[in-house]
Amino acid sequence: MLDQVSSNRNLSVFICAPSVAKLYLGMVMTQQDINIDPDIQAACDAFRRDYRAVQQEISKAIVGHEEIIDGVLTCLFVGGHALLEGVPGLGKTALIRSLAEALHLKFSRIQFTPDLMPADVIGTNIIQEDDLGKRAFRFMHGPIFAQIVLADEINRATPKTQSAMLEAMQEKQVTAGGEVRKLQAPFFVMATQNPIEQEGTYPLPEAQLDRFFFKLIVRYSNREELKAILDRTTAGVDAKLQPVLDEAKIIEHQHLIRRVIVAPHVQDYIVRCVLATHPQGQFAINMVNQFLRVGASPRAAQAITLGAKVRALLDGRFHVSFNDVKQVAVPAMRHRVILNFEGEAEGITTDMVLEKLLSETPTTIESELAAGKV
Repeated sequence: MLDQVSSNRNLSVFICAPSVAKLYLGMVMTQQDINIDPDIQAACDAFRRDYRAVQQEISKAIVGHEEIIDGVLTCLFVGGHALLEGVPGLGKTALIRSLAEALHLKFSRIQFTPDLMPADVIGTNIIQEDDLGKRAFRFMHGPIFAQIVLADEINRATPKTQSAMLEAMQEKQVTAGGEVRKLQAPFFVMATQNPIEQEGTYPLPEAQLDRFFFKLIVRYSNREELKAILDRTTAGVDAKLQPVLDEAKIIEHQHLIRRVIVAPHVQDYIVRCVLATHPQGQFAINMVNQFLRVGASPRAAQAITLGAKVRALLDGRFHVSFNDVKQVAVPAMRHRVILNFEGEAEGITTDMVLEKLLSETPTTIESELAAGKV
């Protein structure tokens, strides 16, 4: 019965006020039968409208990569950070610049190099002399003091410099010169890295990878997309992007997303998917036990939940479905699990393990009982 209730049209959600939401399982109702507070409905419609508007602006400059654009926008609207990985020339930096142009937010770019120091990212105290000849320390803000930060080729910086980003990404603040300085909300880091050039690079430590909401793999363009890219870039076409969203609306949408309902059995499915990545764990499948060394952290469950809430709102629903969870599970966990030696030797990827995990993890309690997991 629960697998039927969790479908897009069969979960009854009754919202009587913006701050009150009640969930009833076992009742069959369509979305039209649900009594939704007009303010909630208007807020959800505004979110979808703004999301599509930003998406449309980015598409003026970027051909294809719809999945990557969706992933980046999801990170933005949940208050997370995105890591983009792909070979050079696929438009990673251009995509991030296009997003910055489509938003009324302060943008900065940090080009990471081996000689970049933490003070180059955060800022430093300098001695400044006033008109009277008195000298005093003044803090010179670094490029991290922006709202959208492009960390280009982040794996080229030393671990010491990479760690300078940790506090900013997690706490939305930096500590420099003995003082804690808050970063302006919304704060969004989009980092890029090249997976093929390993000379002179420093792989991101697991502690920093875990702070990225999604890891998005930027793939090659297809035949039609490459034709469109040539038409745009070799014929003198200059795409003009207009800012369509400001910080107040983004923060408002971030608060709205957290109010989307997750039914207990859907939440349990998220929990079991994350626990299934733990080798030799209760819910681990054979492929996990064979090829994974480290499973996903609780941040993975948080990322899946929030990402699924965005998918639900975009689909016109006020509750999360199993399909929403499956859509975001791989980008939320691919950088949070680690292959063992056998997995690397066999050419296994984390995506292969996660896709197999999602196909074998039962969605409903009845299926779980039948599988003997409880």
